[in-house]
Amino acid sequence: MSAGEEYAVLRAAGVSLVLDLVGDVPQVLHWGADLGELGPEDIAALRESGVPARVANSPETPRVLTVLPVERDSWSGLPGLEGHRGGTATTPRPETVGVRVEPGDGDAGGTVRIALREPVADLALAADVELEATGVLRVRWSVTAGARTPGTYDLGHLVALMPVPARATEVLDFSGRWSRERAPQRLPLVDGAHVREVRRGKPGLDSPYLLVAGTPGFAHRTGEVWAAHVAWSGDQRWIAQRLPEGAGAHAAVIGGGDLPRPGEVRLGPGETYVAPDVLFTWSDTGLDGLADRFHRRARTRRPRRAPQPLVLNTWEAVYFDHDLGRLGEIVDRAARVGVERIVLDDGWFRGRRDDTAGLGDWQIEADVWPDGLEPFVARVREAGMQFGLWFEPEMVNLDSDLARLHPEWLLAPSAGVGASFRNQYVLDVARPDAYAYLVESISKLVERYAIDYIKWDHNRELHEAVVRGGADGDRPGVRRQTLALYALLDELRERHPGLEIESCASGGGRVDLGILERTDRVWTSDCNDPVERQQIQRWSELLVPPELLGSHVGAARAHTTNRVTDLSFRLLTTAFAAPGIEWDLGACTDEELERLASWAAFVTSRRPLLHGGVRVHADLADDQALLHGTVSDDGAHALFAWVRLASSAGPQAARVPFPGLDRGRDYVVRVPDAFGPVAVHGQEPGWLARARGADGFRVPGAVLAGAGLTLPVLQPASGLALELTAR
Repeated sequence: MSAGEEYAVLRAAGVSLVLDLVGDVPQVLHWGADLGELGPEDIAALRESGVPARVANSPETPRVLTVLPVERDSWSGLPGLEGHRGGTATTPRPETVGVRVEPGDGDAGGTVRIALREPVADLALAADVELEATGVLRVRWSVTAGARTPGTYDLGHLVALMPVPARATEVLDFSGRWSRERAPQRLPLVDGAHVREVRRGKPGLDSPYLLVAGTPGFAHRTGEVWAAHVAWSGDQRWIAQRLPEGAGAHAAVIGGGDLPRPGEVRLGPGETYVAPDVLFTWSDTGLDGLADRFHRRARTRRPRRAPQPLVLNTWEAVYFDHDLGRLGEIVDRAARVGVERIVLDDGWFRGRRDDTAGLGDWQIEADVWPDGLEPFVARVREAGMQFGLWFEPEMVNLDSDLARLHPEWLLAPSAGVGASFRNQYVLDVARPDAYAYLVESISKLVERYAIDYIKWDHNRELHEAVVRGGADGDRPGVRRQTLALYALLDELRERHPGLEIESCASGGGRVDLGILERTDRVWTSDCNDPVERQQIQRWSELLVPPELLGSHVGAARAHTTNRVTDLSFRLLTTAFAAPGIEWDLGACTDEELERLASWAAFVTSRRPLLHGGVRVHADLADDQALLHGTVSDDGAHALFAWVRLASSAGPQAARVPFPGLDRGRDYVVRVPDAFGPVAVHGQEPGWLARARGADGFRVPGAVLAGAGLTLPVLQPASGLALELTAR
């Protein structure tokens, strides 16, 4: 890190951020590959070499792109700040009043704190621009209304934008639906704005998730890429924008922020709005390079206190049929298999015999559990396992005591509650009395049963989410609901320091780095079909490390797709995430239980690798084949999966290089027997028989990484595990 009165340079993990502090507002001179140590003369050269040429019909003063671009700078794109005072003060003219540069830990990275005043609307703005040790850039903005100006400042938006160069010509982001989250979509970055707006009250099953701009044809292992993530669990705006005149010395911008509803952020004198963090990441080693930065960030920012336990969730085993005898048998069989945590899902609370009633009444259903949950919890504890419980605190059924007693607690218009999703409505968590009810109700159960883990669900979108019956009428409440959720999670964790929480939202509908600041894993998708799951997990792990992505082995016939798959493929798919089981073990054969036990012993013994290594993905021409793996930091140990999703017209036998290995080492390749038989089409290549033997198959790392192996032709919906150990 270096700094002077006119510049600041932050460096970490092969990344440089260079800020020019001369002018009304700081500018980004460079964000990307590390430029090395830069002194005043180097900064002057970087500044002068980036002044764009003036062309016809352009401003006399060359355009610049500041960290808060506005029209004053001849910027015609999305402004960094937008708002008004009663229809006036709409042309912000920010100017710097102070900059403080703080070194990072071990002098890696650092933070530039920028203070601005905006005299037109009488505002004070502040930005924290932090280059973290992992090379991830965190930007957080805030705005405070002047204390001397009467009335309110109505904020439209306050977004974080970063520049990308002209060589970034393609954009990748994501869409999806229930049971098919994180579906990638690519398009050219052309003049105009690629804007994604989320108006669901949560990121949604079609979340943009990660916005990536990159060089032509960028892939998992190749290309230079710049990415942005909005770390917020409510409404969002994402943007990649290119203008014909460019963006100062750059070609385009990427970024985003939250998306306040009209009238949602009205700042009185002295009041402050804090925008969510937007995280920016650069890599010159493709998407795997981006993912590695995010994974290292997650592992250092909130390290786990203990390994991620092997979970059994009861939902797909029993649904609402809560019978102690049946559940007790599942507990006994789970212990035999090697499960470490049992989660009792929906159906345990008052009035909850199906999904039409009871939601919000967080008391034990005495008709189903006459002795409370004590007998079941005791059985779980006696078997040596942890206990978890399902909640959906932000929602309510109208057929519930809570809704009948407190209709004013609904987050819905006074004129009517609107359409239901899954027979449920939204509870106004930001109401102090509703908030207190949830804290106390959940805490009583956590204390009574020493609950280790909560599966926290959120099964509907927030439509017409307004606070009912205020003195001035209904007011928008999405943002305050999101902040109240964060506060609720924070308070529960403070009260119960050992409690772990999973974020679930109809599967993967609330997966973002805002919620993961307060939870311990996410439920990746309601789909346990391994064919679908391979792709869902592939793209989910671009942002979230695998140990935080819940993935469970289900029954042979998937309840979401009706597809039947082999147990070996289901076990293999789950191994590369946070593994668990969502299957009626009481209906399993002894052979199936033995195979589950063998798999459980394998994945728990390999947790240091699977939950601490580097995820890698081969770039293959055949989109129905996948080769992905996890390699230890020292390159000495790896586990790969060779997967066939469906048949294709590609070559049936060809060498496939293995990414991420140390070319200077020799490796022994083995086929672990924990996953069971693999469905192979025709005859296996000869080396595979040796890999199945006790001594394995020795291959130089240069051959594995440079030339590759001829891999077997698998039947559709099949996968082969290969474990590699350096000699």
